Amino acid sequence: MRLVVFDVDGTLVDSQHLIVAAQGVAFAENGLRPPERREALSVVGLSLPQAFRRLVGEDGPIAELSESYKQAYNRLRLDPAHEEPLFPGMAELLATLHAREDVLIGLATGKSRRGVDRLIAHYGWTDWFATTQSADDAPSKPDPTMLRQAMDEAGSEPGATVMVGDTTFDIAMGVAAGATSVGVAWGYHPPEALYGAGAVTVVPSAAALEERLLGGTEVVR
Repeated sequence: MRLVVFDVDGTLVDSQHLIVAAQGVAFAENGLRPPERREALSVVGLSLPQAFRRLVGEDGPIAELSESYKQAYNRLRLDPAHEEPLFPGMAELLATLHAREDVLIGLATGKSRRGVDRLIAHYGWTDWFATTQSADDAPSKPDPTMLRQAMDEAGSEPGATVMVGDTTFDIAMGVAAGATSVGVAWGYHPPEALYGAGAVTVVPSAAALEERLLGGTEVVR
């Protein structure tokens, strides 16, 4: 039995427009100039305090920005202009993995527990995941605690676990936990950075990811 753990934002879900918009509101409400789009997306995957600490420094209004962001995010996500679609092929890939008897799937994300639960309900994924880890459950990526907890909950060993993500935080977390880290090229960090963080490969599409994961009769490392 293998465990495949997915990051959410930038890996399963294209949330970039909503994230950038919510950051813009949060910075404006706190009298700060919003970061450039690339910089804003560079911290996706971190929990909110760590993300804002990187953007404004230790002495910035971390708590205020985090609270403003959460409120803005919850308002803006109701606007169709800020829809968070799944990346092409990822719904089908999750369904394929879910249907297999030799694979367990999980989530490990910087989203809040509330956000994870909302996502699962929205896409009808109830009872699909052997484990779901959120920013409320463990220290921020790249700390390996989140993935170690996922493996413990699913009853998996590091050698039988694959971490799939789009940022260096995901990849480094997988490496630190002893799992195999696979990067996706459609997210928020470039492939060369993912390789530098320890990804064994970076796939260009959901089809390529499926081939990497299933490449035969069982999940491959």
